[in-house]
Amino acid sequence: MKKQDTVAIILGGGKGTRLYPLTKDRAKPAVPFAGKYRLVDIPISNCINSDISQIYLLTQFNSASLHNHINNTYQFGSFSTGFVEILAAEQTLQSTTWYQGTADAVRKNLVHFKDQDPKYFVILSGDQLYSMDLKDMINQHIASGAELSIAAKPISRSQATGLGIIGADDNGIIKKFYEKPADDLDISEYKVSPKFMKDSLNQDVSDKNEYLASMGMYIFNADTMAEVLDNDLTDFGKEIIPKAIENRKVYSYLFDGFWEDIGTIKAFYDTNLNLASMTPDFNFYDEDMPIYTHRRHLPATKINFCNISSSLTSEGSIITNAYIVNSIIGVRTIIESGASLDGVYCMGASYYETPEEIAENKRKGIPNQGIGRGTIIKRAIIDQNSRIGNGCRIGVDDIKREDCDTEMYSIRDGIIVIRKNAIIPDNTVM
Repeated sequence: MKKQDTVAIILGGGKGTRLYPLTKDRAKPAVPFAGKYRLVDIPISNCINSDISQIYLLTQFNSASLHNHINNTYQFGSFSTGFVEILAAEQTLQSTTWYQGTADAVRKNLVHFKDQDPKYFVILSGDQLYSMDLKDMINQHIASGAELSIAAKPISRSQATGLGIIGADDNGIIKKFYEKPADDLDISEYKVSPKFMKDSLNQDVSDKNEYLASMGMYIFNADTMAEVLDNDLTDFGKEIIPKAIENRKVYSYLFDGFWEDIGTIKAFYDTNLNLASMTPDFNFYDEDMPIYTHRRHLPATKINFCNISSSLTSEGSIITNAYIVNSIIGVRTIIESGASLDGVYCMGASYYETPEEIAENKRKGIPNQGIGRGTIIKRAIIDQNSRIGNGCRIGVDDIKREDCDTEMYSIRDGIIVIRKNAIIPDNTVM
């Protein structure tokens, strides 16, 4: 595989309703992640680490912050053919509609992709956490003579309900595909071939890996992709893939590393906090597969008389006399004396307040950015630039919280989400 043979297409998603309110003012790929990153940094970094440097990102909702992040982060230089280019939905003489689905988004941009004249297209999702050398998958795709290859993750039956399930023969050729089977549906005919499992991963089949789930990651031959999109079908998983299996050579590529879909608030919250645990499922400390992001040139975090455990603190923060456990502290977070955070993802701030701004806000009775004195927060996500006053109690009691949306916060699966730029007055209890 030559670097210029392959173009990557990252699907940025639609409105991102499952991640609301984090997607109220930003595209899903631009949602802050793991303290200092954005979700889009994951697929882009996997491409760069795999020597794929021609990358298109498709999106259509709230793309301003995404444009800003991409433009400030991914500069390949004047002597490189590499780029990360955002293709937002646009009206043309041929089409006046927005993207109707994943396949439709790719179809409407084929004219742009052809400029690179690639042999292969890698299609990736913008809301998954994983680390994969895509060269291995591409090399298998080429060696097998496949027209389309689909990355597959071995899973148990209990995990299969929310995923597309692949049925492959002893050689990995995909013969059938089932989208999100119900819990009580008999899908035993989709069980993975013991020979294929042994040949691919040198593993025996057990109840923990007896089915193959589509990871939503595809490699197409360039001509094949143009042909399978020459219709009005709008979605890859529900329509394009099942139809391609009927009359094309479609292979599965088995991947047994960590992979997580983080498209919901609960999955987003759980995945983030897992990164702060003693032995996280995903390794951000792999020097051979780094995750890239915007270089902010911020000072190191200052920690004054704190008790911090099983937590991550990002650069540019100032934390004073605080108790923090099982939490992630984002960039430029200011945490005042006596604050306590347990199971909190605090996304931080996009700028520092000046002394003049602080004085003016104090005169108006507006709290400073960050977490105020003596405030206690549990099981919450604090979005960027939020102002939480002194003496607040957020999520401290053990009552059952129903999903809801208010002006300053939302609740999803019992997780309190303080909205971006929210102002929470002193002594608030929620």
